[in-house]
Amino acid sequence: MEIKNNMEKIYYLAIDIGASSGRHILGWLENGKIRIEEIYRFDNKIVKKNGYLCWDIEWLFHEVMEGIKCCKALNCIPVSIGIDTWAVDFVLLDKAGKVLGDAVAYRDDRTQGMDEEVYKTISEAKLYGRNGIQKQSFNSIYQLIAIKKQQPEIMKKAQSFLMIPEYLNFLLTGEIKNEYTNATTTQLVTAEKQDWDKELLVKLGIPTHIFGSLYSPKEVVGDLKKEIQAIAGFNSEVVLPATHDTGSAVLAVPANDDDSIYISSGTWSLMGIERLIPDCTEKSRLHNFTNEGGYHYRYRYLKNIMGLWMMQSIRKEFKHTYSFDELFALAKIGTYFKSIVDVNDASFLAPKNMIKAVQDYCEKTKQEKPETECEILYCVYNSLAKCYGEVVKEIEEVTGKTYKRIHVVGGGCQDSFLNRLTAKYTGKDVYAGPIEATALGNIIAQMLKTKEFEDLIEARNVIAKSFDIKKVNIQA
Repeated sequence: MEIKNNMEKIYYLAIDIGASSGRHILGWLENGKIRIEEIYRFDNKIVKKNGYLCWDIEWLFHEVMEGIKCCKALNCIPVSIGIDTWAVDFVLLDKAGKVLGDAVAYRDDRTQGMDEEVYKTISEAKLYGRNGIQKQSFNSIYQLIAIKKQQPEIMKKAQSFLMIPEYLNFLLTGEIKNEYTNATTTQLVTAEKQDWDKELLVKLGIPTHIFGSLYSPKEVVGDLKKEIQAIAGFNSEVVLPATHDTGSAVLAVPANDDDSIYISSGTWSLMGIERLIPDCTEKSRLHNFTNEGGYHYRYRYLKNIMGLWMMQSIRKEFKHTYSFDELFALAKIGTYFKSIVDVNDASFLAPKNMIKAVQDYCEKTKQEKPETECEILYCVYNSLAKCYGEVVKEIEEVTGKTYKRIHVVGGGCQDSFLNRLTAKYTGKDVYAGPIEATALGNIIAQMLKTKEFEDLIEARNVIAKSFDIKKVNIQA
């Protein structure tokens, strides 16, 4: 490890939890550059519980604490701690602060048909006009309607609505605080007023009292509870980053110009631009763009794309455990294969077998079915990159602006084969890095709180010089 015990350094701890794994990363400034070091990593997974696909929230908190304890072991006590996770999922608490029901995951099918229930009250077009959020069948609004219909006793007892990072913050501090960037993904926050849409909640029959005030990144949640301090061996302030992992990742895009498109590449690919004004027009809705809240009330105008989830699933289904470099080599062999799938098709959200889902899609659309590992891999890679190319055209059409470059950040930026295909399909200069964008953005928010940086522009400039940002060579 590169960390040296140095009590003079100011450390910040980012706890970044994704759908498949979580990590604790310490960050600090050294000689004008940001340094980071992963100190703990753990697995995350969806489990079947009481008939639902759920997150094991007790396990997650156990792992959060295990990683925090590593700070004491390293004698690197963070001045603050920030937690980010995926979006849309939540828990409901009763008046005693206990979880009602289970932490059901967005991949569960309980939301099937719930969109039509919502549209009995408000049309899809009018809903988008209020919040500007891309329709996804698993958004929090549909999950809440599912609870209202399927488990009304839970809704009646609910006193607090907490998204996953907010609940983990509650366990650490005893404080309940809702965070703005993640709240926008629920489809229950107005784009204009940047607050809960109480009028809509009343119309839908969802109790308004369970939603607290919205706080922005940099806000303090509170100190660690005494019992948590005793376990961790120290006290620290818990601070809100952009608790939606994409919100944090976009903070770490190493560009301050208006000519860049970003892709936050991981289990999901989030592709878009930053804007200061939301676009809730019908044209934007028909293109299926979303206006998610960002740092300092910027808007992340983007599309959710299925991303590397398909590749991750396929890799697990192969009989041989291939390294990622081996996957790239196999995919390159399959470049002769021409069938294309819609990576955002619902059949790829949570299939029992991803390979069969790809094959079935090709048969259904009267295309050649991929048979070999090479064909399956290239089919998905090619389809994903083609989707990126289409989204670039849509962004440019909706905004009336041409963009020069694409910044790919996050773990998926290491996928050299996909990066080259992205450059090919988009015709843009593609830059890869930083890899740990989400944790970096989390740390940046904490550093902005302590005024390590004057503003986000300065922070992004420091990121650009602190990490190896590689221009993709399409001929490699």
